[in-house]
Amino acid sequence: MIELKSRHQIELMRESGRIVAEIIDLLKYKIKPGITSLDIDILVEKKIRKYKAKSAFLGYNSFPANSCVSINEEVVHGIPSKDRYIKDGDIVSVDIGVLKNNYYGDAAYTYIVGNVSDEIKKLVRVTEESLYLGIDQFFENNRLYTLSNVIQRHVEDNGFSVVREYVGHGIGTELHEEPQIPNYGKIGTGIRLKKGMVLAIEPMVNLGKYKTKVLDDKWTVVTADGKPSAHFEHTAALTENGAEILTNG
Repeated sequence: MIELKSRHQIELMRESGRIVAEIIDLLKYKIKPGITSLDIDILVEKKIRKYKAKSAFLGYNSFPANSCVSINEEVVHGIPSKDRYIKDGDIVSVDIGVLKNNYYGDAAYTYIVGNVSDEIKKLVRVTEESLYLGIDQFFENNRLYTLSNVIQRHVEDNGFSVVREYVGHGIGTELHEEPQIPNYGKIGTGIRLKKGMVLAIEPMVNLGKYKTKVLDDKWTVVTADGKPSAHFEHTAALTENGAEILTNG
């Protein structure tokens, strides 16, 4: 069942969204060679505590950290570690979820560290572009899988592939609500989008093939072919004024 949010509920979600946005912006200046993925998670935790909010991820199905930090071939759900150092040439995806006022905000950003190839720059750019193209399709009476199809077409037209096993989701008083939002689909199909829906739209895009696997830690998802992956996400609400991104800086 899909819960349509009231104006008041969306207003409450704006606060959790603003916290997530501020942390993502902060990390643009903090992620650099020499820090560890655990250092990133500690920064995230401090900011969340500053706003008297809670991490959406810590303890979620026993996840052991405040954020997911996924590096290079890691697609999503990377576990921060004191032994994993960020290096020049890495791309680092940080996924952050916050609970405030009993409502969740969720977003992800892929950071380029130092010097990377033009191919990797294009991967990151196209992934972010596909997110905003998807959000552009978030309007009343459009079909959900039309949104998904627009993401897929942009990614594949640029020579990359969208991950199939993991998807975006509805969000509200639960971190993961209906509907599921794949990043691929058939245009003109799926449920009709309605005012009051709040969605976490999140393209996960691989440089190589779309297949993934999970490491022995039972969390970290990596590309099956070992090639890099990028990930962007925003929480957006469909209001009377159209789609509003709640996790914008």
